[in-house]
Amino acid sequence: IEGLAFEPKAKGQVFNIGNTEEISILALAEKVRTMTKSSSSIKMIPYSEAYAPGFEDMERRVPSTTKINQLIGWKPTKNLEEILQDVINFEKQNLQ
Repeated sequence: IEGLAFEPKAKGQVFNIGNTEEISILALAEKVRTMTKSSSSIKMIPYSEAYAPGFEDMERRVPSTTKINQLIGWKPTKNLEEILQDVINFEKQNLQ
């Protein structure tokens, strides 16, 4: 991604950077709970309680990395489980 900082055509542009695997928030929570061997419960909160009136959230979050790929050839190198494991390991190290 460092190449983006030196690419003149990137100036003023917005790029999606992320993995393109789609997963629901519930499935993500379950995956994190499984990977961390947590016994935490997952609490479903109604949309109206989670967001202020009038707020509109995206129903799907799948970043399109086409733009950054076309400009500098970048594409994701880790899958979702690898990314989660990196975050879990980082957080475990910072808890000590």
